[in-house]
Amino acid sequence: MARYTGPVCRLCRREGAKLYLKGDRCYTEKCAIDRRAYAPGQHGQRRKKVSEYGLQLREKQKARRIYGILERQFRKYFKKAENQPGVTGENFLRLLERRLDNVVYRLGFASSRAEARQLVKHNHFVLNGHKASIPSMLVKVGDVITIKESSLKSPKFKEIREVIAHKNPPAWLELDREQLVGKVLAFPTRDQIDVPVEEQNIVELYSR
Repeated sequence: MARYTGPVCRLCRREGAKLYLKGDRCYTEKCAIDRRAYAPGQHGQRRKKVSEYGLQLREKQKARRIYGILERQFRKYFKKAENQPGVTGENFLRLLERRLDNVVYRLGFASSRAEARQLVKHNHFVLNGHKASIPSMLVKVGDVITIKESSLKSPKFKEIREVIAHKNPPAWLELDREQLVGKVLAFPTRDQIDVPVEEQNIVELYSR
């Protein structure tokens, strides 16, 4: 299965929640789910009785779409979370948050995770002094994320410098707004992960 390349606002409407896939547009009156708060398609406005399995599936799809991950990789993260000590659901979300593209987004260097993924792939970032062009890389405590010196001169990052002046990263990250340098202070706790996902439903789905 290839990565979804269609209109992302359709995905928010399908899940019945804002997934913030289009960055700043999601905070405006142009947001599709504010204008048409029902599922897309011919039968989108019909009321449907959702089974327990259906609820679990929707939570899994919602999480996949928020982080932009395909099913095979998503399941690998779950298997890894299962093998770690602690609560599987929290471990799972923590792994997803530690992805480099997500950290770039959380620091404010991109307006959406999709944009962050593209910027990482185009070699705009450096992790601990080394080239970092793989969006799925997992950061560790103490890791430092910087922008390549050549990229700092581009109009895109000049714009980012203005935008991050009004944004605050989550408590587990540190941002130097002057130097545009981010640092991982700790792994995120569940209450620091503000995604609209009931991770226990995903655990139950994969435990069937």
